[in-house]
Order: sequence, then structure tokens, then C-alpha cells
Amino acid sequence: MLTPRRICALLLLAALWLSPLPRLATGSMVLHMVLHLSVTVIVPALLAFRLPLPNSAVWLAAGALMEAVIVWAWHLPSLHVWARMTTTGFVLEQASFLLAGLLLWTSVRSAGNFGGAIVLLVTTMHMTLLGALIGLAPRLLYGSFCAGYLGLDALEEQQIAGILMAGAGGAMYLAAALRRIWLALETSEAFA
Repeated sequence: MLTPRRICALLLLAALWLSPLPRLATGSMVLHMVLHLSVTVIVPALLAFRLPLPNSAVWLAAGALMEAVIVWAWHLPSLHVWARMTTTGFVLEQASFLLAGLLLWTSVRSAGNFGGAIVLLVTTMHMTLLGALIGLAPRLLYGSFCAGYLGLDALEEQQIAGILMAGAGGAMYLAAALRRIWLALETSEAFA
């Protein structure tokens, strides 16, 4: 069902993918990270459905694990460079980021407040860790071509991109987890 929230998500996705941002992201690690976080976190959070999944740890773990594997895989230097240098790589990267986000947020929505909060807290940790590894790396991980549009050198872009992933990415998941915990506590108080 197309709700106003889902229409906003589709409009945002169209704006992201049809704007100059994908072309610019090939030459900027910072712009890549803005696109990555938008397609992996924001759009799926608005777009995901609540499905009648069994409320079990298996579904929760599957959503979190798939998202982590996909995100970490695309940040391996060889896959990351392939996605920056080829249209096929870019399309596969973006599609899998969107799919990973949808799997995660669908499992979160389907799990209830506490279960969803646990998945989001685990995701916060892995997103923050990956961002820290990228941002604190003492050398270039992806090559010098991942810079230029913002007037920064490649290592500076990599560091800022890592900060964005760790700070903004982690903060978005953490805020959503805390909201779910708040709602769960509020609901349990109402039944007390």
C-alpha cells in the first residue's frame, strides 16, 4: 500500500538516483557515503513493510546479518573500486544496499519494539565499527580516484566518509533503537 511515508521514500530514492549524485559519488568518498547512507538507512526505513514473520531470533538475526554482510562486502577495496569504476558494479552495489536496508527494516518492523531495538543496536555497532576502520585507516583503502570534487585529498575524503558512516549512520540506527525501546517501555507501563 502506498502511504505518504512510502511515497516520500520513493521520491527520495528517485531524487538520489536520478540526480548528479551517483556520477559525483564515483569521484568522492564523502558523496559516496551520503548516497550509501541514504539508500541503506533512510529510504528503507521509510519504505519497509511490516510482514507477518514469526517473532523469532532467527528472523531478527537473518535481517541484521544480511545487512552487515552486504555493507561490509561492498566496502572491501576490490568491490568498492569496482562499484566506483563500472556501471554494472554501481548498479549492483546500489540495488544490494537497498535490498539490505529493506531486509533489515522489515525484520525490525516485524519483530516488535524490543526485538527491533536489538537488531538496530547490533547494526549501530557494526556500522560504527566499519566507519571507524575506514576513517582511522592510516593509508588510502580505495585509491586516489575517490577524491576531487570537494577540494579534499583522497585520505581526507576517506576520513570524513568514515566519520559520516560511524557518526551519522550509527546515530540514525541508535536513535531508531532508542525510540523502539521507549515505545516498548511505554506500552509495558500501560499494561502494568
